[in-house]
Amino acid sequence: MNERAIARSAPDAQQARGLPSHSTVGTNDLDAASAFYDRLFSIFGIGRVLVQPGRAVYYGHQTLEFGVIKPFDGAPATVGNGGMVAFEARSRAQIDEVHAAALALGGLDEGAPGARGPDGGDPYCAYFRDPEGNKFLVYHKGPDAE
Repeated sequence: MNERAIARSAPDAQQARGLPSHSTVGTNDLDAASAFYDRLFSIFGIGRVLVQPGRAVYYGHQTLEFGVIKPFDGAPATVGNGGMVAFEARSRAQIDEVHAAALALGGLDEGAPGARGPDGGDPYCAYFRDPEGNKFLVYHKGPDAE
């Protein structure tokens, strides 16, 4: 990358983020999926921000950040091979709580909570799948938030 490209790509505090605004996963059972995510996201202090009955439930602090949806084409929802959604936690304890809750709610363990850094330190991560097989990472790097 040259200096001009770097300057052009440098973040500007006045501009909106260029990252995705929200992520979604598909479901074949919206009621069961929304019950799973209602409980899981309550650990983060996140709730429902938009419900489209029989179609989708979206979660976030004040705007859409994550959704569980029935596929638009009417075909069954399937798990994306290689796809994963990551959630940032405030602390290692919150990661432990989220991972335990996911498993208690019918999710599957894909990697127990623990340090994943090259020196056995940061980041601290855990991996799980929801009851329909979608893969998630919950992580924290650095000191715990207050």
